[in-house]
Amino acid sequence: MGLRRKGRILAFQALYAWDASNTDVDILFTFPWADKKPPAEACDFARLIVSGTIENIDDIDDMIADHLEKWDFDRIAFADRAILRMSVYQLMFLKDIPPRVVIDEALEIAKEFSGKDSYRFVNGILDALVKEINRE
Repeated sequence: MGLRRKGRILAFQALYAWDASNTDVDILFTFPWADKKPPAEACDFARLIVSGTIENIDDIDDMIADHLEKWDFDRIAFADRAILRMSVYQLMFLKDIPPRVVIDEALEIAKEFSGKDSYRFVNGILDALVKEINRE
């Protein structure tokens, strides 16, 4: 597993903890749930994603909510919400990462950490968002 994949998983876990239990960001950045100390580069990438996502949370949540059909934002599972939030941040602000990479990584994390069909939900939202972001 590459360092960026590890960073994305750490970011997903941190955003999940932040959303589900209001865990302080300083505590999140120590990644206390990790079995062993993650590589520094993975931690740095995770911190970039988490801090950027939290700093832009209102815009990110609005983007996600705008693409929900017959679904309330608050009903999105914590895991799916964390995956969507970090992916939207990357799509909007980390332009050096190709959208397909962001989406593929999101789908792999959804398959590993979320519900059985969550990856389909995540894929639908992110595909719609990419089309909108690329038009801007």
